[in-house]
Amino acid sequence: MPLTPEAASAAVARARAAQKAWAARPLAERIALVKAGVTRLNEMKEQVVTEVAWQMGRPVRYNEFGGVNARTDYMAEIAAETLAPKVVEDSAAFRRYLAREALGVVFIIAPWNYPYLTTINTLVPALIAGNTVVLKHASQTLLVGERLAEAFHAAGVPEDVFQNVVLDHATTEGLIKARAFNFVNFTGSVAGGQAIERAAAGTFTPLGLELGGKDPGYVRADANLDAAVDTLMDGALFNAGQCCCGIERIYVHESLYDAFVEKAAAWAKALTLGNPFDSDTTLGPMAHERFAKVVRDHVAEALSKGAKALIDPKDFPKDGGAYVMPQVLVDVDHSMKVMMEETFGPVVGIMKVSSDEEAIRLMNDSPYGLTASIWTQDYDTAARIGAQIETGTIFMNRADYLDPALCWTGCKDTGRGGSLSYLGYMSVTRPKSYHLKKV
Repeated sequence: MPLTPEAASAAVARARAAQKAWAARPLAERIALVKAGVTRLNEMKEQVVTEVAWQMGRPVRYNEFGGVNARTDYMAEIAAETLAPKVVEDSAAFRRYLAREALGVVFIIAPWNYPYLTTINTLVPALIAGNTVVLKHASQTLLVGERLAEAFHAAGVPEDVFQNVVLDHATTEGLIKARAFNFVNFTGSVAGGQAIERAAAGTFTPLGLELGGKDPGYVRADANLDAAVDTLMDGALFNAGQCCCGIERIYVHESLYDAFVEKAAAWAKALTLGNPFDSDTTLGPMAHERFAKVVRDHVAEALSKGAKALIDPKDFPKDGGAYVMPQVLVDVDHSMKVMMEETFGPVVGIMKVSSDEEAIRLMNDSPYGLTASIWTQDYDTAARIGAQIETGTIFMNRADYLDPALCWTGCKDTGRGGSLSYLGYMSVTRPKSYHLKKV
């Protein structure tokens, strides 16, 4: 059951009371405790993978532990250098430097699609930097918050330093309005982000918002065709298409278009849609039937406007309910929702283009901007095109990936702020200037 407003306020008060002592611990100690918490989580791997399959349908052959460990290790590795004071002068007359200070209480509102990875992105740097953390996980994946708290507490992180809470929308909104937190990080829908901004209006509470996406791929004439098909189709269909940076639209140079489309359809047909607990399943159900309905509605609308579906329902007899067959659509255009609105499911539209300029125009014709994937053999070409795309990350010959050394950020309706990399520590700390003079 969700906490009452009074119980929720008391939980935040405990987090605030515990923060100064946590921040006063040596950095090395905080790092060790956080890493130990992730180690404990790894020890729950079999249980966790099964629970995620039950909660949101991801096949048990896949898990998030590789990313969880890599992101934790990197953020721990750079912490000392990133958080160290930046000395401007240290002389007989003056000592001047810039320090980074923990914000206080960090509130994480985490999503269900990658429930561990998205939490770790903020949880690890926030705790290492000396903040206390209150986690509210999605109602779809409530066990994730419980397991994270269980692991971190078993490793020695104090219970008041990291708290997992269950809150309804009204209580969440009330806490934000009351300036209960010093930073709020939210991953979810645009509408959810707007609600948080409204709640925070006038409080000056900093926000990190990763919202919708409609990430494009562009296959140039000089692309490695087989590699492009394999990576972009995996980026479109993995996790039943429920990826923040999943590929939802692909633009292919006319010289490769026919071959790409043929290979893309074959790639999708080779998937196995079925029970997520079956080790042969490569495509499980979507997290909820209401999400599946959005996908089917987008496909139906595209077909009604002249799009062509390349995947026959006969190839996927288990399609139905939350089980959604993969689909590849051609003869699509930007009048269709499947090319403009976030579908967040196992479907991708493919369009033919004749030039870089046309591809850039189409990639930018979107309210979102999280990542874009460019397929070429030349670094300079990828950088030149990337400089013209309104997005947070440019990939060359890669897609649907998160590099912890680079900032995870977006623009336009995808949101604001950034996590991971050294900049991830900037979100959960504030600068403090020291100008010390001898007289």
